[in-house]
Amino acid sequence: MTIHDLRLSGGRVYLHGTGTADVDLLVTDGLVAGIVSRDSDAEARETVQLDGKLVLPGAIDPHVHLGKDIRVPRDPDDARLETASAAAGGITSMLVYLMSGEPYETVVPGAQAVMEQDSYVDFGFHICVGTDDHVHDIPAYIREFGISSFKFFMNFKGDEGKYLGLPGNDDGYMYDVLGMAADNGAMINPHPENIELVWKLKNRPIDESRGPLSAWNQSRPSFVEAEAVQRVAYMAQITGASVYAVHTSSQLALEAMERQRRSYGNLFVETCTQYLTLTTDAQCGTYGKVNPPIRERADLEALWTGLAEGRVDTVGSDHNARHRSFKEKDVWTASAGFPGTGGVLPLTLTEGLRRGVPLERLVDATSTRSAKLFGMYPQKGTIRVGSDADLAIVDLDGSYTINAATQHSGADYTPWEGTEVPLSVVHTIVRGVFAVRDGQLADRTTGRYLRRERSGADALAAAEKDADA
Repeated sequence: MTIHDLRLSGGRVYLHGTGTADVDLLVTDGLVAGIVSRDSDAEARETVQLDGKLVLPGAIDPHVHLGKDIRVPRDPDDARLETASAAAGGITSMLVYLMSGEPYETVVPGAQAVMEQDSYVDFGFHICVGTDDHVHDIPAYIREFGISSFKFFMNFKGDEGKYLGLPGNDDGYMYDVLGMAADNGAMINPHPENIELVWKLKNRPIDESRGPLSAWNQSRPSFVEAEAVQRVAYMAQITGASVYAVHTSSQLALEAMERQRRSYGNLFVETCTQYLTLTTDAQCGTYGKVNPPIRERADLEALWTGLAEGRVDTVGSDHNARHRSFKEKDVWTASAGFPGTGGVLPLTLTEGLRRGVPLERLVDATSTRSAKLFGMYPQKGTIRVGSDADLAIVDLDGSYTINAATQHSGADYTPWEGTEVPLSVVHTIVRGVFAVRDGQLADRTTGRYLRRERSGADALAAAEKDADA
């Protein structure tokens, strides 16, 4: 008889197509080796009793920025502290944006080495393209590094991207990026903002009486986002590209994508935890400054409706670990962005269950859909025999308070400071190894690099073929 490495016993396991089931999981060599009845006589070197806790596919954060300048992870803290925050929140895989004006063959190996040495979770990369050479090299990035998703900033006109080392671009550049992606089974993740409208509006009077988050929202209103979403989605149809609208923050942007989806299917929507849990009335001040801005209550409600109905595909964090010293200024000079990867699963699950969103949709949005869209399924994003044993074990009767001191991030603050969460992540298991056990981080890191040769429509087609098989 096979003796397995680990048996997880007594949990309520989420299985696709079934829902939660009272079964045990067997893990061998980092994979799910068996899904068995509670009275099975299968043996394991270690058995962990879960006492009715919920066992979910490990969460996937599809939108993370690492590095103290948010461009590239460069030192141990960039990986260790921020992935510790992720693992503590049930994240088992993350996709990190690399941003550079240099050729990425000079960037990827160093970033990969940093992460492999010090990441608690498995990881892959997106590449931010900004030059003609970057576009030309997309096939090589797919072939050599297994990177098949690419971001470009629609707002980087003129010198807007200088702080990240990226030159300005235009709609002609966007056309080339989309066409190259379509030809190579890749997906484009545009940052959608019409910066010319932002420039036009910046000198108009802004009512600051409602606080800094309201003022920042007024300076970059939601139609600025929606116009850019509609433009890139239309050009996706023209070129045949897959487009993944990152950090969708508003009702107008979601509606713009929906209009384009009626005639073209390869369009996908990500929102972030902040747009599902915070509004312009939040008391976090400049700690909550981000692009696109935190929006109004109506936008939050529209995004929850979209998530519940499957029109919002994924939830990410847009995690950014700039130190608090960059935030403790007025709203016009404070840096944009904040840490949040550790809250993706707990906050989305908490609020979603409170609203009556089916668990199936919450699992899809926090794990499975990202795995399918970004070419990681069925290795990631599901609990089934042969898949990686990536698991988040959640105590729905537990609770914890979000605070900077315990979120692990080097940023040293959180816009959710003091938020009470009526559940807790007890264990996070990455490929059969405890990254977090009984709420405590492991002594060593075991994260591995994820190659992804296809994303978007090509990745979904492969996932559907697997399902048919």
